[in-house]
Amino acid sequence: MDGGQWDWIVPAGLWEIARPLPPASRVRPQGGGIVGVADEAVFAAIVYVLVSGCSRRALPPCFGASKSPAHRRFSIRSCAGVGERLHQAVLDRPVGDGLLDVSRVVLDSAHVRAKKRGRTHRSFARGPG
Repeated sequence: MDGGQWDWIVPAGLWEIARPLPPASRVRPQGGGIVGVADEAVFAAIVYVLVSGCSRRALPPCFGASKSPAHRRFSIRSCAGVGERLHQAVLDRPVGDGLLDVSRVVLDSAHVRAKKRGRTHRSFARGPG
């Protein structure tokens, strides 16, 4: 996708990372299906919906995929864990290229769950008596 049609929405190199991750398209015995829509176009459409925050029903026709095939492939890829694998692959790439050192990592305490009914919770009735 580098230097291609979808560079305006898909960052450079992202398609190269994402290309091997989705499961192979299944050919339906009765014909039809999603074979006619290019994987690059559907990936760009998915990225567009996720980045812009628009509804999949508002997907522009420039992608060549209607809302149903784009949503179907998104659902298939979500169930197959492609999003998590893509996230991990994007994180691993700078580490493998020596661009990022993760030997020292800091945990932010804002992500630690607070227990209910701690010391500050008043479990007794207020008022006189």
